[in-house]
Amino acid sequence: QVQLVESGGGLVQAGGSLRLICAASGDTFSINNIAWYRKAPAKQRELVAALRNTGSTNYADSVKGRFTISRDSAKNTMYLQMNSLKPEDTAVYYCMVDTKLLTSGGWAAGNQYWGQGTQVTVSS
Repeated sequence: QVQLVESGGGLVQAGGSLRLICAASGDTFSINNIAWYRKAPAKQRELVAALRNTGSTNYADSVKGRFTISRDSAKNTMYLQMNSLKPEDTAVYYCMVDTKLLTSGGWAAGNQYWGQGTQVTVSS
């Protein structure tokens, strides 16, 4: 089991910055890939940024060049640095990790875990 607790959300003016933090606890050794998602009212949840254990990243087109995902494995913490924020970035942001398990047959995909969400509101 992995527990995720997010922080860092809040109210910011357009053009401002926020850094979201997601602290992991529990079986953190099993964490494989990490990601941030967001859910805006009346919209579907969307992937904002992902960081694989290989180091490769991908971002939603709408945040490329403005957001940066990172991870500090020693602190079991992941981050989403958000710059040049826009009102359309307003949403509840969730961190997600997927895990891997070592079985008799080798590595296998484990469960996904989600944080509780943190509200980001960008005023115009």
